Amino acid sequence: MVRAVLFDLDGTLVHYDFDAFLNEYFAALSTRLADMVEPRRLVAQIIRSTDAMVKNLDPAKTNQQVFAEDFFPQIGIPEGVLMPVFDDFYRRDFPLIKHRLGVRAHPAARRMIETLLSRGLDVVIATNPVFPLIAIEERMRWGGLDGLPYRLVTSYETMHFCKPNREYYGEVLELIGRTPQECLMVGNDVEEDIVAGTLGMKTYLVEDFLLDRGRAQNHPDFRGSFEDLVRFMERGKF
Repeated sequence: MVRAVLFDLDGTLVHYDFDAFLNEYFAALSTRLADMVEPRRLVAQIIRSTDAMVKNLDPAKTNQQVFAEDFFPQIGIPEGVLMPVFDDFYRRDFPLIKHRLGVRAHPAARRMIETLLSRGLDVVIATNPVFPLIAIEERMRWGGLDGLPYRLVTSYETMHFCKPNREYYGEVLELIGRTPQECLMVGNDVEEDIVAGTLGMKTYLVEDFLLDRGRAQNHPDFRGSFEDLVRFMERGKF
C-alpha cells in the first residue's frame, strides 16, 4: 500500500523546460559574478563540480561539501569570499528567472498535493539535490507549492547522494521511514526518476516535459500527461 508520494520538481510539478531554466540560471549567475570570475570559466567549473556531486557515493559528505571541495579551490576564490555573493544572488537575482521563463503555476498542482496530504500520505519533494534549499524553495513558489507540510524536501545541504544514483532514493527512504513498496515516485526524467523502480518503488512518468537521454532501460509502472497524473491521483488507486 502506498503511504508516500515522491515528486520531482522541475518539469514535473513546475512546468518549464529544464534546459531553458539552466540557460537563464547560468546567464544570471555569470552576470552577477562577472567582475570576479570570467563567465565561461565559472559555468564550466559549476558543471564540473556538479558532476562531482553526482558521482560522489561517500555517505560521510553532503552534496554541499562535495561541491565546495571541488569548486572553490579550482575557481581560486576562497569560499568565505564567494559564498556571500552566491547567497545574495539566490535572494535577489534568482527569483527573476521565473519571469524570463514565463513560468505560471498550474492550478491543479497544489490542489493535487493538498488532496494527498488530506488522505494522510507523506509527500516528498524529491528534486535532484544539486541546489541549495533557498533555490529549491523559490522554484516551489513558482509552482504555487510553498507553505505545505511536506515530509521532506531534498537539497544539497542535507543529502549525501544525487539522482540517478539508487543511493539517493535509499537515503530518502531512510529519512522518511518508509519501505520502497510504500512509495510512488513521480517524475519526468526516465534516467533520474524512474530508476526508483529498481528499488521496488512504483513509478509514474509524466510526459509533458519528458527527458529521455536513451541511456536508461527503466520502465515506469504508469505514464501519461500531467492532466492524466492529476486524475490518477484523484482516483487514488495506486
